[in-house]
Amino acid sequence: MKTYQYLWRLMCYRPLLYLGNAIAWSIIHFSELLPGIIASWFFDALSGEAAAGLNVWTIIITYFAVALGRMGTVFCGAQIDIRHRFLMGSLLRRNMLERILKRPGARALVETPGETLNRFRDDTQQVVDQISMTVDSLGFVITTTFAVVMLAHISWKITLLVFAPMVIILAITQAASTRLEKNREASRDAAAKVAGALGEMFGSIQAVQVATAEEQVADHLQRLNAERKRLVLKDRLIVHLLNSIYGSTISLGTGLVLILAAGNMLEGHFSVGDFALFAYFLEYVTDITMFIGEYWALYKQTGVSLKRMTEILPGEPQAVLVAHNELPLKGKLPDDRDGAGAFEPLICLETENLTYHHPESGKGIEGINLRLKKGAFTVITGRIGSGKTTLLRTLLGLLPKEDGEIRWNGTRVEHPADFFTPPYTAYTPQVPVLFSETIRENVLMGFPAGDAEIEQAVVGAVLETDLAGMEQGLATVVGTKGVKLSGGQMQRVAAARMLVRNAELMVFDDLSSALDVNTEGAMWSRLFARREATYLVVSHRKAALRHADQIIILKNGKVEDQGTLEELLVRSAEMRNLWAGDAGNAENEGEEREAQ
Repeated sequence: MKTYQYLWRLMCYRPLLYLGNAIAWSIIHFSELLPGIIASWFFDALSGEAAAGLNVWTIIITYFAVALGRMGTVFCGAQIDIRHRFLMGSLLRRNMLERILKRPGARALVETPGETLNRFRDDTQQVVDQISMTVDSLGFVITTTFAVVMLAHISWKITLLVFAPMVIILAITQAASTRLEKNREASRDAAAKVAGALGEMFGSIQAVQVATAEEQVADHLQRLNAERKRLVLKDRLIVHLLNSIYGSTISLGTGLVLILAAGNMLEGHFSVGDFALFAYFLEYVTDITMFIGEYWALYKQTGVSLKRMTEILPGEPQAVLVAHNELPLKGKLPDDRDGAGAFEPLICLETENLTYHHPESGKGIEGINLRLKKGAFTVITGRIGSGKTTLLRTLLGLLPKEDGEIRWNGTRVEHPADFFTPPYTAYTPQVPVLFSETIRENVLMGFPAGDAEIEQAVVGAVLETDLAGMEQGLATVVGTKGVKLSGGQMQRVAAARMLVRNAELMVFDDLSSALDVNTEGAMWSRLFARREATYLVVSHRKAALRHADQIIILKNGKVEDQGTLEELLVRSAEMRNLWAGDAGNAENEGEEREAQ
């Protein structure tokens, strides 16, 4: 799609609001000419050339009436424009967010979160500014047309000279358009890199501290900021340079026109009022020339922003960015559970030939057949890189399966990402994500649960002792990505988030990897006491393996063997190696992570 096609679809989203905005600002721009007309009357009145019925006091009263009217019009126009700008920006952000949320959860973003947010903020604002400037264009055209007619009525020869700067400005703008696009794209990319680096830094604070790499990270950020500064200055420089050239060209042309007009006045062809009107209107006629130059430069930069926004929606039609969707800004929020079918408790979950390969490496899982019965505790284990996390993500729809079927109570699950959510499934990833809110908010995340349910989830996650040691308890703010908590506390807050949802199927990805032995043992004991749920767990820890009803061994993305611990230790060399490898280092590893 071309830039103008995006803009047209946005204008058509709320056509009456856009039309009202355009009319309001057309009136505002046109009303700016009225003081010039009144000034012409005033000078003619002083020189005795005023029309009948006009005197100085009548003109002064008219001037103040026009001023008050303009104040009211500007206020109304601003209210309409604010709402219009907000709706345009909200529609773009809503459409981008919707498509991102519909992508597989583990591959939702093609850029870092910081770079993606940069597109949501700065690039969206660029498009909104372009729409707002397009609203002004109608008012500028009407105002300029009226002013040109008035000037031509006074002197059409001098009026023709007014348009000479326009030809020069259009030529300069066209010559600089390619440079404008390149500079804007480079400056936006640099800003995105800084935002992405900040996000990665806040998400890896513990790793940076452990590696004592604070100075190196700070130096890296400083270099990125220096490069961003250089590119932004380069971008701003050419924009301001062009504006300066536009202004100088217009000023020189205006000066020449006024000299010619003054000569005509001395010859008696102009009255004093005509000269005042000519001088006043001339500014608005020449402003359209500068407006065209600025609009074209902004148009080129808007094309860059639209391209950057579509880049974070790979595989989607470009039109989805400006698709007309509802924005529920008033009234009760829509219930995301409306329209859901009748809840069906788990009896049996099955997968058949489940397959997925990572496009970057070609590794993944292949031909996975599982069968989980209600109340079972199933552990998936295997070496690093065997496909354990990939299996969970593919099952839950966080990665798109290439082949195979998933069946819930014998019924095929067509859209796993939509289906495997509470109350069917709750999931805790290997690296949980916490937000800079209170522990309570991180546990609930909008889920309607009472204090008793929260307390039960906290106890199940072995978090009650930690909360007792915090001054604010559940009201403790965890900091950016949970930086104020230890690794073990972060995982247990995530576990409480999962448990409070009381789902049919609880899915853990290496939940106990950051826990010390005692905390891990307490957690498993409390989970086993909640056997009304079904558990699917990735773990290599002996405490989990001992309690498993079924153990599934993955090797190179395929099921190597499955059965109980006793059966596998007898017949599977891979299980014996995994069991032996857990001793002597897994417990220490967990203690070290908990200490961090």
